[in-house]
Amino acid sequence: MTDGLDPRLADAFPALATEIAELLRAEGEPLAEVVADLPYYGLCTCTATCSNLLTAPPGSSGSSMIQLERDGVDIIWLSLDPSRTTITDIEVLDGRDLGPNAQRSG
Repeated sequence: MTDGLDPRLADAFPALATEIAELLRAEGEPLAEVVADLPYYGLCTCTATCSNLLTAPPGSSGSSMIQLERDGVDIIWLSLDPSRTTITDIEVLDGRDLGPNAQRSG
């Protein structure tokens, strides 16, 4: 659940959140059930070109990752917290336009 200060990923990117949950369910991954309630903290600012979508405060990510693929090609990478119980950021690899919610301000 979010604290009400940050929007949910599912509100900012409904199609992406649905797709991630569906791909995780297809893999039998229990993290599929947390996707609907993930907060959205904006784009990662580690570099000017980073386009990861943060679903936890910056610096929350651990070294675990789930690679989601379609037709044998990685399309989304999910970084996980050290306990592997939540998704901390999302990297969309297939070049899709995520719309205005993924644009950098300034």
